[in-house]
Amino acid sequence: MNLYKYVSDAINEKLGFVANLEIPRNREFGDFSTNAAMVGAKIAHKNPRELAAEILPKIQELDFVDNANIAGPGFINIKIKDDFILKNASTPQPQTANTPLVIDMDYGAYNVAKSLHIGHLRTSIVGDTLNRIFRFMGHKTISYNHMGDWGRSMGMVIAWIKRIHPDWPFFQDNFDATMDLSQYTFDAAELNTFYPAASALAKQDEKFMDDVHIITAELQRGHPGYNALYNIFMPVSLKSMHDTITKLNILPFDNNLGEKNAALYEAPVEKLLRDKNLLVESDGAEIVVVKKDTDTAPMPPVMFHNSRGATTYDATDIMAIYYRKLTDNPNKIIYLTDSRQSLHFEQLFRIAELTGLFDTKNLEHIGYGTINGADGKPFKTRSGNAADLDDIIQIVTDAVRARASENNKELDSNTIDTIAIAALKFNDLIHDLRSDYIFDPDSVTSFEGKTGPYILYTAVRLNSVLKRATDAPKLNTHTLSPDERNLLMAVMDFDRTIQSAYENRATDMIANYAYNLCQLINAFYHSCPILRDDIDVQTKQSRLYITKIARDTLVTVTDLMGLKIPDKM
Repeated sequence: MNLYKYVSDAINEKLGFVANLEIPRNREFGDFSTNAAMVGAKIAHKNPRELAAEILPKIQELDFVDNANIAGPGFINIKIKDDFILKNASTPQPQTANTPLVIDMDYGAYNVAKSLHIGHLRTSIVGDTLNRIFRFMGHKTISYNHMGDWGRSMGMVIAWIKRIHPDWPFFQDNFDATMDLSQYTFDAAELNTFYPAASALAKQDEKFMDDVHIITAELQRGHPGYNALYNIFMPVSLKSMHDTITKLNILPFDNNLGEKNAALYEAPVEKLLRDKNLLVESDGAEIVVVKKDTDTAPMPPVMFHNSRGATTYDATDIMAIYYRKLTDNPNKIIYLTDSRQSLHFEQLFRIAELTGLFDTKNLEHIGYGTINGADGKPFKTRSGNAADLDDIIQIVTDAVRARASENNKELDSNTIDTIAIAALKFNDLIHDLRSDYIFDPDSVTSFEGKTGPYILYTAVRLNSVLKRATDAPKLNTHTLSPDERNLLMAVMDFDRTIQSAYENRATDMIANYAYNLCQLINAFYHSCPILRDDIDVQTKQSRLYITKIARDTLVTVTDLMGLKIPDKM
């Protein structure tokens, strides 16, 4: 249950007006504190402490209240009954939204024929966790990996293949699409070298760059050879993406659809814009003006067709919105990208509203900060290159293996991998997603403190206790010790936390809750012996009951973060 909401609603109903409910930093003062007397005093024109004395008996009448007292200028501290806590603390369950929404979630945004890099870390991890949270809250999500799969980068890759394999049939005028093409293959590692090589050459070779422009245009117009080659390297790239997100325990995307799919809807989108007189000619290009008279900051127009008549990246994003309106008709579309794209999405949302596709209030962009090295600059490998995501995973895995060796822990490879992914993901989630942070493999792999390994270790400890127990967990009413009480109160704060994380799009709330819960679990574990021989059966059953609820809550939280719990650590 959402204890905070339950208590707040009960007090407000009892008193007949709305007051704030706070959770004191020091639980010794009470489980909750309300400013009801201060709010009521303004209405009744009375002294807050005097009114608090009148309100106090009414609050004490509530069946869940153990005791209440007045503090300071009129705050009322409230302590909840032990029996109420014990009977209502339970395993978290997925929510049923009052108004379930269909939400398109656009994150990932991987590029075909390029390896995933550190810039994809946050969009993948945070996007996946938000997806899990939204589903837990009872909404239907449709996740999209909006790929870069149809623009100039594809022309770059094909132009490079043409340069190194000019005799391949794809580049011949008499290309036969029915021929056996099985011999023309390459693996992901080789494919990932093509774009960087082509990009470097294009900067110094104008003829090569001209060839790239021609190939890109012909690919998009349906050139049979180029499209056949595209259809060969696309599955290779998709598998590479899938392999990396599988390592990260990211939920599979519902749709891997990018610019190519969006481009299929160019004609109806162009018609929509023309019918509303939104396309304006400008120096041979066609633009959409999105600036409002009320704008004080710069708001440049959006280019739909460039001076060569080609559609732009911005244009395909408009087409993607059209496609999603047509197929999903979602209540909301949420985009998760680098915060530096905020202007692009402001422009995109204005066009969606101008065309009548979506109201801007139903479109949302969540911008995340960058991951930096110790020097405060974007994190790079020792070679000085932007780090591939697989490189990052390997760096963290090596750090976990070294840490385990230092602590004389003998862990198999699967366990090492599981801990490494938890370390990497938790370290990302614990930070405010809108802020930059420093990435340090050594600190994120510690088995103590605010780290993924600490979360997993606590879960493994609880699983071990429950596996070794010969008595069944059982709810036995008793006076709670401070550590039992603190732990169960935290368990009952799960629903409020998940609601806040959902409303604020704040994955760090979930991560911090997991860490605080683990601290309380370990305090309970050390102060309340569970399986010791001198513990009587009734106490043992009660503590196993608390252990099970705490374990189930922690398992739910770790699953929302996409972490796996190993068998041992």
